[in-house]
Amino acid sequence: MSDDPRIITVRPEAGEYAWTFGGAPPVARIAPGTVLDLFTEDCFAGRVRSVNDLVSEVCEFPFLNPQTGPFYVEGAEPGDTVAVHFVSIEPARDWAASTTVPLFGALTSTHATATLQPPLPELVWMWQLDRERRTCEFAARDSDIRIELPMDPMHGTVGVAPANLEVRSALVPDAHGGNMDTPEMRAGVTCYLGVNVEGALLSLGDGHARQGEGETCGVAVECAMNTVVVVELLKGLATPWPRLESDTYIMSTGSARPLEDAFRIAQLDLVRWLASDYGLSEMDAYQLVSQGVESPLANVCDTNYTALAKFRKAWLPPGIPYRGLHAQLREVAAGLPVARP
Repeated sequence: MSDDPRIITVRPEAGEYAWTFGGAPPVARIAPGTVLDLFTEDCFAGRVRSVNDLVSEVCEFPFLNPQTGPFYVEGAEPGDTVAVHFVSIEPARDWAASTTVPLFGALTSTHATATLQPPLPELVWMWQLDRERRTCEFAARDSDIRIELPMDPMHGTVGVAPANLEVRSALVPDAHGGNMDTPEMRAGVTCYLGVNVEGALLSLGDGHARQGEGETCGVAVECAMNTVVVVELLKGLATPWPRLESDTYIMSTGSARPLEDAFRIAQLDLVRWLASDYGLSEMDAYQLVSQGVESPLANVCDTNYTALAKFRKAWLPPGIPYRGLHAQLREVAAGLPVARP
């Protein structure tokens, strides 16, 4: 991509992915400010390639959601924050896959919500991606209907090693990040992650060509990605739950079950963010958030559900969140020699 020494290109081989957050050795040490040019495999490790490739037959649980990484961020210590700015997220293939998986998803019985009825059938839909026109084509299985939806590439999974010596499956979202599955994790966004272990151990994967809010069936338009990110470090600044910042919004996340607890975590974190960075008392922030917040669902299917609380920057009093890092990273991204849609 470039001879710039700040840019590290990583294209993992089949056996070089991580399947957990925590518990995996770093693939590289990077200095803050490093640009990572990454290939990430899809959640099926590229094994679902036709409507006949059932997940139960071609994939081996729990080896789903392969992650590129982890990356040891030099100087990162507990109590710091790692910032991941998504410069570009581009599908690496002209096809993607989506499925239903028995006992998985929001509109079926699951192992945790057990009912006396058979699971939904296991089916595969193949989506054709037009990377030039920026579309994803839905092809119905039971009719000739085809519908084009706009492409909206995102990463379902980004995170660091958890706290308290934990190792978490790449399928699980929590305070460390992980499989949050929010469509907000798109190009132009900065994700802030609290550091729990020395070096942070940052990984990402699970690219989606697009995904509806809530990821209702449990599976998005899953595809391999070519992704460029800038990784920065904020010393002495803690982040309790993953936060996102775009040019127009600040966003807090919460991951838990039941869903109302995920909602509460995200809303509370947003209230406290406004109180810490925008000069509001906690109760004034609570009132402002209550009247102006947007609350999209990220996923209602994973081991933990994820909810967002987002607030328009235009409605906020003066403040400089995260020491103005998002604006700085946008300037860095604008100067990088990478392809953008």
